[in-house]
Amino acid sequence: MHKNQQGMLRADALGADMEGICRDEGRAVFVPGLLPGEEGLVRIVKEQKRFAFGRLMAPPPTPSPQRRAPDCKAYPRCGGCSCRHMRYAATLEQKRRQVADCLTRIGGLSCEVPPVLGMERPYAYRNKTALPIGGTAQQPLAGFFAPRSHALIPLTDCPNAMAPAGEILRAFLEWMRAYQIAPYQEENHAGLCRHLVIRVNRQGKAMVTVVVNGSTLPHAEELWARLQPLGAVSLILNGNTQRTNVILGSSYTTLYGLDTLEDELCGSRFQLHPASFFQVNPVQTETLYRLALEFAQLKGDELVCDLYCGAGTISLMLARHCRQVLGVEIVPQAIENARANALHNGISNVDFHCAPAEALLPQLVAQGLRPRVIVADPPRKGMESAVIDAMAQAAPERIVYVSCNPATLARDAALLCRQGYALEKVQSVDMFCWTSGIETVALLVRSSKR
Repeated sequence: MHKNQQGMLRADALGADMEGICRDEGRAVFVPGLLPGEEGLVRIVKEQKRFAFGRLMAPPPTPSPQRRAPDCKAYPRCGGCSCRHMRYAATLEQKRRQVADCLTRIGGLSCEVPPVLGMERPYAYRNKTALPIGGTAQQPLAGFFAPRSHALIPLTDCPNAMAPAGEILRAFLEWMRAYQIAPYQEENHAGLCRHLVIRVNRQGKAMVTVVVNGSTLPHAEELWARLQPLGAVSLILNGNTQRTNVILGSSYTTLYGLDTLEDELCGSRFQLHPASFFQVNPVQTETLYRLALEFAQLKGDELVCDLYCGAGTISLMLARHCRQVLGVEIVPQAIENARANALHNGISNVDFHCAPAEALLPQLVAQGLRPRVIVADPPRKGMESAVIDAMAQAAPERIVYVSCNPATLARDAALLCRQGYALEKVQSVDMFCWTSGIETVALLVRSSKR
């Protein structure tokens, strides 16, 4: 089949984004929404020489036992989730298979991959929701952009968002309608309200940030009066007048309430600014970080290096169980947050450095840095080769690798294994339920043969 042609195709497996993988005359066809074992009517929407993308045109006549009715009216149009049509247990098994496949196929590594640690109740888990605003002043809308487009799919609630995000969203839209506040129009750079960002802590208190194409927010007092009874403890104005897809601008003004939102993670308290990075699923983050601590096997007298440490969430947890932690992060604001968080929690045995890990770690190792344990939580692209080489030269007993991308985890683990390490165990955690995202903790141990 070629572009715009239709035909019946059968899915044999799932891809990295939970899409069905079919075969058409030997060419792979990726079809979102089609499950293994199902056959459905598919239209080709894009094609390349060796693969194509298809759209499922109707429900499969014989549904898979792993299929369920999606529990969100915006699914799958909004693009926020990729597998709400699957039973939760089936999503966990697919993520386990993805990790195992990457380790074997990309890394050439042999390691048992146990079941993914899922959530008991995989709903209302996100503590931060960023929603683009659209529509008109008479009928404002908020939602998510459809995949690979800027077509706004409107919604008034998200089953992944922690309460009271849904109530705050509805109150905000009612306020816009009542006072005829113009939403931002990307095509002509006109209008005011661009995004609504809602951050919620585990006590149900919310920081509300309104991103505007300007520097003022009319009728802000009336908005605050609507939001306070719902649990809002701060209303912050963010100015972003650039023609950009980036959500937040550089200027922040606290209009009402607190400058920061306090939350707790793994026994430490964190003051969160609107720009602060903080893991979006607090329940599963604690599971993930406690696994990292368990894998580190700290006795209390170690020097630990925490690479890509962000705002210091892992560093502060590790510091309670070792002699000293050295944290490295490239983002200046994150390092400022990390130092403030350490002070806020009375933790003094941490030392944070603002620099690229690939530049600073080789320098520190050349100067004699020899941590007993290195913890690394890199971005999706994984670690630079200079970081891996410096790790090997530092020769820690254990490397704990926290990964959000099984492919780069497999690549980097294989490179470390070539430099004297062995992949001892892995454990995946479902941080982003109903999406294709998966977090994995891996333990690499220095070989006795080194």
